[in-house]
Amino acid sequence: MGILDGKVAAVTGSGRGLGRSHALALAKEGAKIVINDPGVEWDGSGEAKGPADDVVKEIKDMGGDAVANYVSVGDYKGTKTILDMALEKWGRFDILVNNAGFLRDRMTFKMAEEEWDAVIEVHLKGTFNNARWATEYFRNQVKAGNDVKGRIINTISHAGIIGSPGQPNYSAAKAGIACLTITWAREMEKYGMTSNAIVPLARTRLTTQTDAVSGMFGEAEEGKFDEMAPENISPLVVYLASDAAQDINGHVFSIRGGKMEMFQSWQVLNSIDIGRKWEIGEISERIRELGDVGIPPVVF
Repeated sequence: MGILDGKVAAVTGSGRGLGRSHALALAKEGAKIVINDPGVEWDGSGEAKGPADDVVKEIKDMGGDAVANYVSVGDYKGTKTILDMALEKWGRFDILVNNAGFLRDRMTFKMAEEEWDAVIEVHLKGTFNNARWATEYFRNQVKAGNDVKGRIINTISHAGIIGSPGQPNYSAAKAGIACLTITWAREMEKYGMTSNAIVPLARTRLTTQTDAVSGMFGEAEEGKFDEMAPENISPLVVYLASDAAQDINGHVFSIRGGKMEMFQSWQVLNSIDIGRKWEIGEISERIRELGDVGIPPVVF
């Protein structure tokens, strides 16, 4: 018996890396899976059915059930086929894991419009596209009188929390996904759906291609705990997808090796109230009383 027996999930970008790890972990706990992956390279180029097909085979070989979907998450109408495949094959849908993405790194002053648009489309728009159909389905199920314990689990990044030089497109997209996560928690609470996000720190095709952080991930050493293995993240995804996490909503969690963390959203740090309109000179004299006004430090 698994904690997800009878559930149906879709995992985007699940042909390799983190998505594959999540899909296998969900399947091991009893979920049936739509494996979505168009088989692109780390920069979004090319396409291939092999990665999705291979993971479907892995799941079936371990006694589970899965089906492959090759649509790009940037395709608004196309993403509806992910939900439709689940409903046609298994008659229900419970869990959406938004994981798909690729990189087009460039400093802002060198970035082309296409490099910005492509990353925003797959990460931010792609996350919205899938949630558009999932939230409508969960709402309709409640309106039809059915009990719903729907799940959306989004993938963000430390880049979206602290900002990453050379990744303005990726950082902005991931910050936007964090905000969408909280928005959907507020919108969908009354419909029985929860919305949370994970901030994975793991060795994947994307992280090893990112010059700014690739050195952080190293290589696995035989016989030692691999802190950067993608498999470290997946138990958190499985738990958030389960009925046991029904009271967890609108939060951002991280796993780094064996360390689990929870982030807080933007909040007021300090304030000064003078009870009238500020003069420019007064702002100059007092703004530093609010705290350190330099570039925020990176804290890990």
